[in-house]
Amino acid sequence: MTESEIYNTIGEAGFDRLVSCFYAQVPGDAILGPMYPADDMEGARERLRDFLIQRFGGPTRYSDTRGHPRLRMRHAPFPIDEAAVDRWLMLMKNALTEAQIAPEVRQILWPYFVQTATFMRNR
Repeated sequence: MTESEIYNTIGEAGFDRLVSCFYAQVPGDAILGPMYPADDMEGARERLRDFLIQRFGGPTRYSDTRGHPRLRMRHAPFPIDEAAVDRWLMLMKNALTEAQIAPEVRQILWPYFVQTATFMRNR
């Protein structure tokens, strides 16, 4: 399986489950919770879902509505240190399990998540 085949494998519903499981953990988290505006949690969830769908072979809704992802620039205002990276990865690992993402998909998603979360570190 390649990265571009993931959307065809888990579809919109799989990405929606994954991102919903991730964001269910965020509001109560001491490290990540304060970084997310409580009044836009649904917007944050939709943006991550649409980004992942596009990144892994699905429709280009993210770029169609927001333009180029520019991940570093969009995350620059947030204090992302090693603890934040580790916590984001922990919550995403929990979400992969809870959303019952198949092992063959996880083995492609997980290295991407580790690489990208590490790249977002700015402190």
